[in-house]
Amino acid sequence: MPTVAFLAAGDLLHFELGVAYEVFGNPPLDVDGWYDVVLCGPRPVRIGPFTVEPDDGLDRLARADTVIVPACADVDAPPPREAVDAVRAAHEAGARIASLCTGAFLLGEAGLLDGRRATTHWAHAADLAARHPHAIVDPDVLYTDNGSVLTAAGKAAAVDLCLHLINLDHGAAVANTVARRLVVPPHRSGGQAQFVATPVQTTGEHGLADLLTWTRQRLDRPLTVTDLARRANVSPRHLGRRFRSVTGSTPLQWLLTERIRRAQELLETTDESVVAVAVATGMGTATTLRRQFKRIVGVPPDAYRRAFRSTA
Repeated sequence: MPTVAFLAAGDLLHFELGVAYEVFGNPPLDVDGWYDVVLCGPRPVRIGPFTVEPDDGLDRLARADTVIVPACADVDAPPPREAVDAVRAAHEAGARIASLCTGAFLLGEAGLLDGRRATTHWAHAADLAARHPHAIVDPDVLYTDNGSVLTAAGKAAAVDLCLHLINLDHGAAVANTVARRLVVPPHRSGGQAQFVATPVQTTGEHGLADLLTWTRQRLDRPLTVTDLARRANVSPRHLGRRFRSVTGSTPLQWLLTERIRRAQELLETTDESVVAVAVATGMGTATTLRRQFKRIVGVPPDAYRRAFRSTA
């Protein structure tokens, strides 16, 4: 039975640790070889409003298969040296190390981010990059996977990374089962896609709500930026600026993301052919859908359908 060890040292945030415990500590039915979960630390630790007694000492990390480093509450305070040394020793012993949110700062102190792609909460990404200049910090992803070293962005991205780890260990169907128990999508922004699609406000006074609704109702049509600008009664250049401020992306990037999301929905809930899905989502041909779907989601449409429909 593989061991997942949670680091419990320093002043930790309880949300990320709590969701990781929920994911790894509750096996789905009929799944063999689930995880042995252990909380490791040198002494009782403050986790948010709670004080928790560890199950074992820091030396236990070196015998774990996976080590989870939760978010730290204060990124300005250096992480405990004993925790840094224990995580480095665990990595040298062959453990897979995964940080959640600001836990990446401890990985940086351990030298595990040098030359590797990493992420953390977007509000702290610049600080992480400045403090560890040899790390390749990407603030625009949900998580990074370097094989033996993985990092997750803030808060809910901890769930994304945990589900990714389950997918690696047990396959997509089991990961989907866990995701459905948590009432979260198995793959945010599609499948294994790691690029964040900034959440779009669909109600309120941001000025694009009507246009976004109108566009989603016409995804099967060959829409252009000019079409959207004409509908919004603004110039294409002005529309681009508004889209960037509201959605964090360009009109065409947002439109492509919406088409892919609609394709995912159809693949999960209908038996329509890939050709029909391509037409229904405005992708034109099955070839175009397969190419864009694989690029954004990370798997081809047929594989995505098999994975999702297997647990429907």
